[in-house]
Amino acid sequence: MGPGRPLKPPAPWLLRRQLLQAGALAAAGCTADAPPAPATARWLDAEHARGHRLRDMARGKSASLPPSAVQRRAAVVVVGAGVAGLAAARALAQAGVDDVQLLELANAAGGHSRGHRLAGMACPLGAHYLPLPGPAAHEVATFLHEQGLLRTVMGRTVADERHLCHSPQERLFIDGAWADGLLPPADPSSRTQAQYRAFAAQVRQAQALGFALPSTRAPWTPAHAALDAVLFSDWLASQGLDDERLRWYLDYCCRDDYGAGTRQVSAWAGLHYFASRHGFQAPGDDGGGAGDSEGVFTWPEGNAWLVQRLAAPLAGRLHTGRVVLQVEEGRHGVQLQVWDEGAGHVEAWQAQRVVLAVPVFVAARLLVQPSAALQAAAAALQYAPWLVANLHLDQPLLDRPGALPSWDNVPYGGAALGWVDAMHQSLRTLPGPTVLTVYRSLLPGDRQALLDGSAETWARTALTEISAVHPDLARRLRQVDLMRWGHAMAIPAPGVRSSVQAGALSALRQARGRVRFAHGDLGGSSVFEEAFTLGHAVAQG
Repeated sequence: MGPGRPLKPPAPWLLRRQLLQAGALAAAGCTADAPPAPATARWLDAEHARGHRLRDMARGKSASLPPSAVQRRAAVVVVGAGVAGLAAARALAQAGVDDVQLLELANAAGGHSRGHRLAGMACPLGAHYLPLPGPAAHEVATFLHEQGLLRTVMGRTVADERHLCHSPQERLFIDGAWADGLLPPADPSSRTQAQYRAFAAQVRQAQALGFALPSTRAPWTPAHAALDAVLFSDWLASQGLDDERLRWYLDYCCRDDYGAGTRQVSAWAGLHYFASRHGFQAPGDDGGGAGDSEGVFTWPEGNAWLVQRLAAPLAGRLHTGRVVLQVEEGRHGVQLQVWDEGAGHVEAWQAQRVVLAVPVFVAARLLVQPSAALQAAAAALQYAPWLVANLHLDQPLLDRPGALPSWDNVPYGGAALGWVDAMHQSLRTLPGPTVLTVYRSLLPGDRQALLDGSAETWARTALTEISAVHPDLARRLRQVDLMRWGHAMAIPAPGVRSSVQAGALSALRQARGRVRFAHGDLGGSSVFEEAFTLGHAVAQG
């Protein structure tokens, strides 16, 4: 893509949102000047147009396909080379299935875990870290052992510290300075500290009920179902948990993990974030606090480091630039109609089995005869759009007082999710150019604006909060590369978890016909552990 045009004023609805964010940042101690104009701003790809080709076909807007130019056969075809599809191909190969072929719409494998290079520096386009796996995620742990990221020493599992996030890991800009960790600080005798302790007690009760990651390995009781039936925000209100700092932190955590806040996700999902992992401790209690960083693996390119290693053994069997248009299950096999973007023609594939490692709403469009369960799941799930902006800086930004520069940097009170420094993991001894990756989760209603908006408008939106903290951004900024994800994360809204346990999503997860399903959607949320485990499961049974 060529250089961007001069920045235009943002659309009115964006301007209103930025003004509201500016007020929140001022309360946090930031000066919310207008974001600077980057030298160039550009969208990185237009792959959504390929997906819309399928959408329009499903709506009957496209003409009939031309005759297929190529005929291909495979024992198993995996549609989608995201984390779930790559894990499925890996597990099938380990099970002795030699002829596994992957078809991927994008030009590279990885889905929302792809990476990028900007000014010669690696950076993420989406998911950028993986927490150390818990005991329920044993398939993930096995893969990490294979990659040398985990090893067993005297009966204990030890992580390779070279790949763990370097310290300092996280900081929060609040009250005019940087504070360690992401949990807003509180005086020991304050109401905020009392509410931190009250929420910690609720998390301990949830842990006693049973939570795990992947979530399908936890029990499901009437108490879990009751939590799944209500919004997290309503549940917090019913418990008297209304402190502004606590509520901001919990909303941030939900937006970070699910792409949606406490007013969109269920109470089950809000508690699952803590109860399935590291719990929650009020600062000063039990020797730590929720602001203390858990160990996470990360790389300059984010989780692309992992998917590149999942994809490497598939050389010659991974076919990118392939838009699967139709999947039809027959008596003796499964037929697929596939558009080859590079060659500009249709391929006809025949397989004994097909694994649909795509979002459920895409699977419903692909299948000629989607099941009632698939149609119900597709109608029930909503998705959060995401904007990811990589900023090339010629030098590090001037810092504010307080905690030292960290990998993850978040302003309190804002709508964005902060930014990570791609060069934080490097071992260089002198500061120099870097890439900051800004993350922003959006509401489903923002999807069309994200699709239609110019790179310049969305670059300005991405820069709003970081420029308020770092007024010298304009002098240091050289390039903004933008990635838009229209359907980035399935939102675990009320009722979704119940469907995972005993509804339409459960039925899809347990399907054992010629067409099987493998995607994080089937676990109700778009996290690595869910997608990898569900992908691995299709090779069983």
